[in-house]
Amino acid sequence: MTESKRKDPPSQSDPAPEKAESPAAAVDPSPAVVDAGGPSAATSACPPLEEQLAAAKKDAAANYDHYVRAMADQENFRRRVAREKEDLRKFALADLLQSLLPVLDNLQLGMAAARQKTDTKNIVDGVAMVLEQLKGVLDRNGLKEVNPVGQRFDPHQHEAISHQPSPDVPEEHVLQVVRIGYSLNGRLLRPASVIVSSGPAKKETI
Repeated sequence: MTESKRKDPPSQSDPAPEKAESPAAAVDPSPAVVDAGGPSAATSACPPLEEQLAAAKKDAAANYDHYVRAMADQENFRRRVAREKEDLRKFALADLLQSLLPVLDNLQLGMAAARQKTDTKNIVDGVAMVLEQLKGVLDRNGLKEVNPVGQRFDPHQHEAISHQPSPDVPEEHVLQVVRIGYSLNGRLLRPASVIVSSGPAKKETI
């Protein structure tokens, strides 16, 4: 009788067969990353602190120089304006006074003629001519007379010193100008002193 060959089952104590290592597992899938922009690169991109400080000092010096120049220009402008204002105050009447010089000359000539006791009529005529000359000079410089004879009384232009009855002048109209007033370029310098009419005299009843 022929013996049959039996295959014994594998024992549990036998070591497990080793698996073949995959070629892909032998290669590291995460390659090393090289940081090209690290701290050393950032530091090399910025200028050194010494250069930054020097540039800041240079800018500060330039700004201060501009400030000093601006303050000097402002002070010079203020002084120039003050000087021009003072000159204007001193010589504002130069044109007017120059126009009055001929009037002054004629008055001196009239005084010299009066001392020689010449004809009185000639002296009066000469003074009248000087007066008209003076009025012309003042008129050209904006001075106007306020002479409201026969006009209605205006408290803004006239100063009433009294009231008198008058059969010819209506009530509240200027009867007489005691002192002529003057205005300069429309602005009242001195009101005219006037006597105002109170109208016809009222008859007293007994």
